Amino acid sequence: MNIQYLKGVGPKRAEKLKKLDIFTVEGLLNYFPVKYEDRRTVRKINELSDNLKCLLKIKLFDNPVKSRIKKNMSIIKLVGKDETGFITATFFNQDFLMDKLFIGEYYYIFGTVKAAYGKFEMVNPEIELCRNDWKANKITPVYGLTYGLTNNELTKLTMEALKEYYDKIEEILPYNICAEYKLISRKCAIKNMHFPENGRKYKISKKTIAFEKLLIMQLGLMSIKGNLISNSAGNQILNTTHSDKLIGYIPYKLTNAQLKVIEEIKKDMSMKRPMNRLVQGDVGSGKTVVAIYALLTAVASGYQAAMMAPTEILALQHFETIKEYLAMADINLNVSFLSGSAKLKDKRIILEGLKNGETDIIVGTHALIESNVEFKNIGLVITDEQHRFGVRQRAKLSTKGKNPDILVMTATPIPRTLALMIYGDLDLSVIDEMPPGRQKVVTNVLKEQDKQIGYNFIKQQVDEGRQAYIVAPLIEESEGMELNSATKVFNELKDTYFSGYELGLLHGKMNNTEKEEIIKRFYEGKIKILVSTTVIEVGVNVPNSTVMMVLNAERFGLAQLHQLRGRVGRGKDQSYCILINESRSKKSAQRMNILRSTNNGFVIAEEDLKLRGPGDFFGTRQSGLSKYEIQNIVNDIEVVESVQQISKKLMTENPYLKGEEYKKLKNAIIRLFKDETIIFN
Repeated sequence: MNIQYLKGVGPKRAEKLKKLDIFTVEGLLNYFPVKYEDRRTVRKINELSDNLKCLLKIKLFDNPVKSRIKKNMSIIKLVGKDETGFITATFFNQDFLMDKLFIGEYYYIFGTVKAAYGKFEMVNPEIELCRNDWKANKITPVYGLTYGLTNNELTKLTMEALKEYYDKIEEILPYNICAEYKLISRKCAIKNMHFPENGRKYKISKKTIAFEKLLIMQLGLMSIKGNLISNSAGNQILNTTHSDKLIGYIPYKLTNAQLKVIEEIKKDMSMKRPMNRLVQGDVGSGKTVVAIYALLTAVASGYQAAMMAPTEILALQHFETIKEYLAMADINLNVSFLSGSAKLKDKRIILEGLKNGETDIIVGTHALIESNVEFKNIGLVITDEQHRFGVRQRAKLSTKGKNPDILVMTATPIPRTLALMIYGDLDLSVIDEMPPGRQKVVTNVLKEQDKQIGYNFIKQQVDEGRQAYIVAPLIEESEGMELNSATKVFNELKDTYFSGYELGLLHGKMNNTEKEEIIKRFYEGKIKILVSTTVIEVGVNVPNSTVMMVLNAERFGLAQLHQLRGRVGRGKDQSYCILINESRSKKSAQRMNILRSTNNGFVIAEEDLKLRGPGDFFGTRQSGLSKYEIQNIVNDIEVVESVQQISKKLMTENPYLKGEEYKKLKNAIIRLFKDETIIFN
């Protein structure tokens, strides 16, 4: 049912809920809390300590006092007591409370205690008359919110949805699977995900929901793969004349891992069914030359080939690299570049060249999947940084010809257990060996107050003729978030620490022409220090840059930090990564130490998996599930492994999911992968 028609919603609130991707009552029931507050225990005032978050039952001791500090700020102070002591509560800009506070009445207050000199205070706690408080003595949910929507509103709407629709929640998993893996009913799991009765009920509910969502995703991906293998006739691509010539001209020896992956690709391409292969390799492991080998094999066999990257910066980088390799091996082919920012006249010429077959290789952004792009005879499609493209976008490219071979590349290392699930519709190749001579980047972690040591080191490196990156997590300063923004850092540094140096600023909100100009000037050495957001995470290759400094490093995932570190260490000079960790948490220090101790992306991914659970590895677009759903419910690798086990068993014994007990599961898979070919459709 449309969320607008749930009691208490209406058109205005429905618009706010849409910002959270909640369009239906089912969507609301699947919008699980990000955390919980335990209000089951009412504390006594004499039990309190500093920084304790708790629930108190107090009697209002005296008339509340309201005062105005300045024009737009008012304060209400009240004193409450229980049989063990007194506490002060302070409220900022909450004038409406004055009509709800009465001497002698009992209230529940919930908040964080500040303790000093034997006195206790709560600032802006939640306060409610005891007889009206519907949250007291319960575990209460805390949801991700959007502007204009409070946690109380969302909680009450969820309660209403459960009250009205609880009995209509359908089971998706067959009884035999639930029994085998000790799962509970779907309706009970959903209720306890929002309002857990206790820790044990919450744990089994989370396991049930995670199991269901992962099983739907895994069976869908396996089905797509099964359909591609059994039903699709592909192109036999056999001619390696150009590719082998290229290998002969490359001034270095390919690693055994690269050669192994090339053999896997050659074998796939020579078969009559389409290739669907993922090449996973760490930063700098040499995926590009493997991709070019495949492109040249396709062209020599009489086909056109395409390479798609998520950003114009990365696409341009690939375009230039391909041209360099072809020139090196004296192979004369027509290679074109297409992006959304291409001029209309140039675009028309490029599109014509693709349609009439003059263009051999096309490199570009998602502009390649637009409807006006037609190929004469496309035989191979390569997509880079797959986690930025989804199954659907890749499928769109594959419809441009007669089932072209698909090769997907990613520099984001994922533990093999998860890779088999996330990329369930692809065969997996791993380049797990680094080319000889690739230097290890020295990584150091500094506290915020020691940032200047890092700046001085950058100055030293630049004075010796090298270049540096400084990465900040935001573009502009965000209200309420104490984070370094790229524009703020750039403006501060050019006037203070680096006033005599050439600084550049790069971020995603710049148009493509501006970005290209900044990168070109950095590449040419005209900019010595580039202040940037993570837009440089992929596709910026400047061998002379030797320092990567990341501000607020605790805000980034380990895989992302590893990617950023991979921007340096590409030349002959020793390179360095400086992580500024502004968090005091033990977990944050552990994560930074992982990066300091190893440069191996696969080791980092495995360690990250132990620390954070599998949720963060699932790419939103790839899996069909939202990042929100996955990160909040999938934190147990055992669930992932159980789902893999049952998925393989089902696809072997009952690939079409026949039988009444599988009907709901089958429909859920078809709904999730509605744009894909599911074999039991």
